[in-house]
Amino acid sequence: MITVENRRFALITALGIVLFLLYQAWQQDHPAAPAATAPAVPVAAAPAAADAATAPPAAPAAPGESAPPPSALAATGETRRIHVDTDVMSVEIALQGGDLRRAELKGFAVAKQQPDVNVALLDDRDDHWFVIQSGLAGTQQPVASHEDRFTAEKEFYTLAEGADAVEVPLQLVRADGARVTKRYRFHRGTYVVDLEQHLDNGSAAPLAASAYVQMWRTPFALGEEPRFLKTFMGLGVYERKPSGDFRFRKIDFKDLQDEPLSLQQSGGWVAMLQHYFFAAILPPAGEPATLAARPSATRGYVAQYLGAPKTAAPGQAADFAVRLYVGPTRQGQLAALAPGLELTEDYGILAPIAKPLFWLLSWFHRLTHNWGFAIILLTLAVRLAMFKLSEAQFRSMAKMKKYAPRIQELKERHADDRARLNQAMMELYKKEKFNPLAGCWPLLVQMPVFFALYWVLLQSVELRQADFALWIHDLSSPDPFYVLPVLFGVSMFLQQKLSGNVVADPMQQRMMGMMPWMMSVFFAFFPAGLVLYWFVSNLVSIAQQWVINRRLAREGLRH
Repeated sequence: MITVENRRFALITALGIVLFLLYQAWQQDHPAAPAATAPAVPVAAAPAAADAATAPPAAPAAPGESAPPPSALAATGETRRIHVDTDVMSVEIALQGGDLRRAELKGFAVAKQQPDVNVALLDDRDDHWFVIQSGLAGTQQPVASHEDRFTAEKEFYTLAEGADAVEVPLQLVRADGARVTKRYRFHRGTYVVDLEQHLDNGSAAPLAASAYVQMWRTPFALGEEPRFLKTFMGLGVYERKPSGDFRFRKIDFKDLQDEPLSLQQSGGWVAMLQHYFFAAILPPAGEPATLAARPSATRGYVAQYLGAPKTAAPGQAADFAVRLYVGPTRQGQLAALAPGLELTEDYGILAPIAKPLFWLLSWFHRLTHNWGFAIILLTLAVRLAMFKLSEAQFRSMAKMKKYAPRIQELKERHADDRARLNQAMMELYKKEKFNPLAGCWPLLVQMPVFFALYWVLLQSVELRQADFALWIHDLSSPDPFYVLPVLFGVSMFLQQKLSGNVVADPMQQRMMGMMPWMMSVFFAFFPAGLVLYWFVSNLVSIAQQWVINRRLAREGLRH
């Protein structure tokens, strides 16, 4: 038999999920109208200067336009690379430009079936292109660009046992006698990379320079994306508003075609985001800088930082420093790296619910050491917290059934007077102490929890490829054998059979009878962890409904 409350549950759930996914699909896939003509937009503009003596250096040439594509690397002779190995990363640095050309993240397999193949967030081969280039821009020409060839003392650098960091120095000696040292510093246990550039002016003229760093990539999938659910890939920027406060803004790569980014501000950062991972340029706090992004003239997209200018007189030196982040969107660790960087832990508008949920889920995980059992405990906690709401729901529905004849009598008596009918109904509700809207309260509470947990399971790298038990080896991906969706459908069917309220309309009965199996098919595309949450929630609801029904029977509200 089909209960009124379960009819509401199924309809509201289905409608909510459909609207949610439609909204998400529109946000992710709504294309920007291409511009008829693309104006020439500089990658970055230096801050305005007071006079020629302090004029800032010009921005470097459009980044990457002359860099060789992956297929041409061997032909150009760009084969020698520096290899860096730390406890969390394996990095390749090209001597041409001192570019970061590849960064594998240890412990993050590309796929569950390939545990020995790490995610290469930065890569310039295998049809991928995501590199980080850097240099010193000058007034007339670059002081040291990503097209210059550096030298290094060694080809292999390893984080030594007991050491906190490993440094990789690269040298460039210009024809005029100026020397540029580009130094990367990799730290133990972190994905932050320090980039320092030291200009030693051995020439006969002053050298003005600004440090620049640019991320250049083409969108690509790592082969790990969910089969049905889409995630964001694009630009993230922490920009200063006119009020002086900062805000985090996501920009789809396609939107840069119509409106390239150009910000001149102190503070903030720019990042390239993808599912679970991101790379970011973290400028020095308080220093004026230009943050910019646009489509590349050749392929992909470019995001760039251009720092404040400094001048080194003959025989003098100037130092430039910036930090990079190349790693996972790991919760609780990003806020300490730069203001606002934790906002890349993007749960959308439900972040105020999702973040406490993740905290509670993590606490349960520390107890059980299994994310699946943590989800079960979280479900029990949520359902127990809503027990009184569920009791109010069933009590209200039982009274609605008990007083259904009187309600029908009022409808017949005041069929021609809607105002009088509403008044009489309100008097009945007040006298008998029940609210017909009480049946919606648990749903109104549970649906935001459902969608917030959806974001937690989909976005949290901590749950990526997390094992549960038996055949469930990845809670962030759909059940490979569709067992959980079927169990969910069975539990929903049992819920429908538990109550004595009957929907009179035969068509509604058939539709509601099909709803559990329709929802099973729908949930087959959702992460297994989310279906596990909903299945356990149904089981707890069945147990709660049985207990509440016995209480109602003792009170004479149920037969």
